[in-house]
Amino acid sequence: MDEVIKIVNDIKSGTIKPIYFLMGEEPYYIDKLSDYIEQNVLSEEEKGFNQTVFYGRDVTVEDIVSSAKRYPMMAERQVIIVKEAQDLTKTIDKLESYAENPMATTVLVVCYKYKTLDKRKKVTKLLAKNGVVYESKKLYENQVGDWIKRVLSGKKYAIEPKASAMLVEFLGTDLSKINNELEKLQIILPKGATITPKDIEENIGFSKDFNVFELRKAIGERNQLKAYTIAENFANNPKDNPMVVTTSLVFGFFVQLLKYHGLKDKNPKNVATVIGVNPYFLKEYDLALKNYPMRKVSQVVAALREIDVKSKGVGASAMSNGDLLREMLYHIFN
Repeated sequence: MDEVIKIVNDIKSGTIKPIYFLMGEEPYYIDKLSDYIEQNVLSEEEKGFNQTVFYGRDVTVEDIVSSAKRYPMMAERQVIIVKEAQDLTKTIDKLESYAENPMATTVLVVCYKYKTLDKRKKVTKLLAKNGVVYESKKLYENQVGDWIKRVLSGKKYAIEPKASAMLVEFLGTDLSKINNELEKLQIILPKGATITPKDIEENIGFSKDFNVFELRKAIGERNQLKAYTIAENFANNPKDNPMVVTTSLVFGFFVQLLKYHGLKDKNPKNVATVIGVNPYFLKEYDLALKNYPMRKVSQVVAALREIDVKSKGVGASAMSNGDLLREMLYHIFN
């Protein structure tokens, strides 16, 4: 995020590079930087003749280079944006000659999503020497909560830890999806507000009582009545609660417990870092650690692997989601 801010600030101050090669597994910042350049480098009057957007599936590298070598019309520079440039993977090395001597009056933006260039290659070194090469890396799950807080803080909002965890639980590490949901909440809630689990339940559609987050908590507490109640709700609403996702998240919980059991240094800060959870939720993991000895955790992990295979239709075509959920809870509690 700091690198993105620096690139934007450089552009604002007039330090504009001839090439921006934006690559990596996380498309969110690639899109943000590309959109910023598209909206801000040229004036509205200049864009008509001097701003071009290509898509990788529709052009060749030769087409891009040919356009980049043109001079702008009645403007200081032209902007060329290549979206979905990963479709040019097989020929992207042909940018090498242009990267060696780019046009000073062209701003070439290449959005190379879900992939990266080999940093040892000459083309990569030339792009970095004469332009900007930015790699947008996927955040780990335990980093997304801090990202949510930073994004909201910049817009004068806050969020409760449980609300943040609910978003990560249901949307994973896809920053674009999370940001879309946060923007919905910002339309509804006044600036300065703190987003709560209730806000998420009412405005995004997650039930605060019947979700995997609460199921996992009930399992950790060995609260069988609550766990089976949630499981029945899941069974009655399979589209909202896919079995594959439920199994995966419960499996992840027990893998974290297994790591926790194996730690010599059980200092809260170290535990949170190693198992990848928000320190706010460590009390729940501490309770689960007491309720599930290491041997039991290992047995549950093995059982969940079998349930996962069955949930994907292997050797259990006759079992409903409800049956699979009940079998999962039986192995956990017995």
